[in-house]
Amino acid sequence: MSKSIAVVGMQWGDEGKGKVVDLLSEEASHIARAQGGNNAGHTIVAKGQEYKFHLIPSGILYPHTKCYVGGGTVLDPPSLLSEVEQLEKRGVNWKGRLLLSFYTQIVFPYHRLLDQLSEKKRGSAAVGTTGRGIGPCYADKINRCGLRLADLLSPHFQEKLRATLELKNWELDRLYGCAPLDGKAIYDEYSVYAERLKPFAAPVEELLFQASGRNEKILFEGAQGALLDITFGTYPFVTSSCTLSGGFGAGLGFGPTRMERAIGVVKAYTTRVGNGPFPTELTADEMGRFPDHNASREKGTTTGRNRRLGWFDAFLVRHTQCLNAVDSLAIMKLDILDDLDQIKICTGYKKMKFFPADSDDLAHAIPIYESHPGWKRSTCDIRVYDDLPPQAKAYLRRIEELCDIPIGLVSVGPEREKTIWLDQYFSNE
Repeated sequence: MSKSIAVVGMQWGDEGKGKVVDLLSEEASHIARAQGGNNAGHTIVAKGQEYKFHLIPSGILYPHTKCYVGGGTVLDPPSLLSEVEQLEKRGVNWKGRLLLSFYTQIVFPYHRLLDQLSEKKRGSAAVGTTGRGIGPCYADKINRCGLRLADLLSPHFQEKLRATLELKNWELDRLYGCAPLDGKAIYDEYSVYAERLKPFAAPVEELLFQASGRNEKILFEGAQGALLDITFGTYPFVTSSCTLSGGFGAGLGFGPTRMERAIGVVKAYTTRVGNGPFPTELTADEMGRFPDHNASREKGTTTGRNRRLGWFDAFLVRHTQCLNAVDSLAIMKLDILDDLDQIKICTGYKKMKFFPADSDDLAHAIPIYESHPGWKRSTCDIRVYDDLPPQAKAYLRRIEELCDIPIGLVSVGPEREKTIWLDQYFSNE
């Protein structure tokens, strides 16, 4: 029986990790987030209600769980507190169940401003960030001038902020010609946040270690996807943290030998948000035959932007399997393909033996496709794998073959019950 399971995205994010985490949280006692910030987003449909999460682990919807935001994350106080307020309004009791690591970095107004100014200055070379200050906050962490939750709660917060703001105002003036930010206004605002966040602060690392020692079930919730990893993603069109399965240990201070399973989440096709190469992106003609962005639920949880759509890329997933070593696949949104006559799978790129590290090479990659007949029948009400149309089962088997990873779960709609289970994960003996 597995006691600790990591859920990671195997494409460019937005794969549907939120639903998988939500489903597995029913059995888990602890759900932990290791990286990213409020640039990530999970949409959950539970009991007919839709919930949107950006920082808080979606397992908070189950009253028996404890949820953790680890030291590898970056935390925007007003965003987190807004999520807490929304949960409160909808009757979700979070008290004593949401815990923040003292080591998590804090996002300040200058981070958001620098993010937006940097993107504007890049012009056509812009990465396509959410503008929420995530990258500049991680940059400060690496430059050793960032401020953590421990600093925010420290009696010396004002002097620490003053030293950092002096540097940031110099950057804003010299690089962008901006007027200096008001240190007192920021201090006053964040002092209020400090008081409100103090009850959430906890030794997350120790608590997870103790829970593991008691053999309690722990679920690790990934944010973004493998190809947005700061090191191994499609650089520079990436996020600013480690999005791989290995990032859980670093972002939570949790020993990797205590992680037992990893589930790789993929869509039955491929999407990405923002700029960057996308070899299997649909042509204009193919887009006309694909469900539109509203019907396919392909609008970003955080930004509301339309996601770019493409065919399933098995060559890409084989590469991200190399980076993550998952032992099971969760296939999401199979239902979106229900009405298509033909469905393509990319099996490789012409003249490329390995997935390219250079984004320019990836931008010029020519996909090798095989075409599969569509099933032309709704899968939304199917709950047993054997009841799927033969063409849908053949499509899924081909994904398993090409990726060399067994499928453990198939999602056929956003609701919890619209799930086909092939592996019980936590309960699997």
